[in-house]
Amino acid sequence: MGTVVPSKRQLAWAFDLNKCIGCQTCSVACKVLWPGDDPGTEQMWWMTVNTQPGRGTPRDWESMGGGYDADDKLQLGRIATEEEIGGGWNFNYDEVLHSGRGRDVHLEKVSGSKSWGMNWDEDEGAGSFPNAYFFYLPRLCNHCTQPACLEACPNDAIFKHADTGLVLRDEEKCKGAQMCRRACPYKKIYFNKMRNVSQHCIGCFPRIEQGVAPACVRQCPGRAAFVGFLDDAGSIVHKLVSKWKVALPLHPEFGTHPNVYYVPPLSPAPLHEDGSFNAAGQRIPPDYLEKLFGSDVHGALDVLRSELDKKRRGQDSDVMDALILYRWKDALGHLTRDPAEIVWK
Repeated sequence: MGTVVPSKRQLAWAFDLNKCIGCQTCSVACKVLWPGDDPGTEQMWWMTVNTQPGRGTPRDWESMGGGYDADDKLQLGRIATEEEIGGGWNFNYDEVLHSGRGRDVHLEKVSGSKSWGMNWDEDEGAGSFPNAYFFYLPRLCNHCTQPACLEACPNDAIFKHADTGLVLRDEEKCKGAQMCRRACPYKKIYFNKMRNVSQHCIGCFPRIEQGVAPACVRQCPGRAAFVGFLDDAGSIVHKLVSKWKVALPLHPEFGTHPNVYYVPPLSPAPLHEDGSFNAAGQRIPPDYLEKLFGSDVHGALDVLRSELDKKRRGQDSDVMDALILYRWKDALGHLTRDPAEIVWK
């Protein structure tokens, strides 16, 4: 079993769920780079954006176990099945496009999972008319401070990078035991059957080495994603997490101390049967948000509402200015270099 060696600094992400539009640009930007089109990676989406409330990806991942118990003891959950992960579909492109039968056949899946995929329940949400609701939740490896995957690995293949805190993997040491997949409570580790190694998000480490922000952050068209060191008092991530305390980890009860944080979603007031507003209510149930982000979510929402009200009254609000993000490069922390300047090898 591996031993966690604390890193000098910790890189972290923050996502403003009030601005995420579910466009999947971060997912696609990641997929193009990592793991790309390497054999055995077809089903891998290191970055995903799922609809909440929803079953997510892998399907029902929140109930698969892993992480640590209340006594800080490692818990091993189960590995998601291929059907629960979904993806890796093949379609009859040749038949439709090249067989000369395009008027007689239609595009259809010829192999792959039958009952689930990354966004199988996209935009379904919960509630009923006229008070239906949903929001989007970007997810990647949390690069946890206490990564359960690292402790569970029997081959010391997983480690915390000393200078960034990223959770990385030495694939030459990985023997495909998949204990990391059982231990990760967020189920963001995949298995490459063709290479007999597990694989997960590496935080765009080669880009970070060159001063370039991760693809999921830099490519976000909604300006909903932020990255920076937690101890960098000038970064928006530090301010959202430590100063204003409006960005929270997902499922803190899992005990891994994740380093991906979320600004919880505000919601419109619910409607009465006559169409009037219930000004005292919230369409997204507070209990549901507490289930995701812990009890601190109520205080975070109070701060967001207060700061939003100040902004509407024409008063200054550093919190709202940061979240509005007038200068998009402010979301990148110290990682502002343009990737087009670099000759990648």
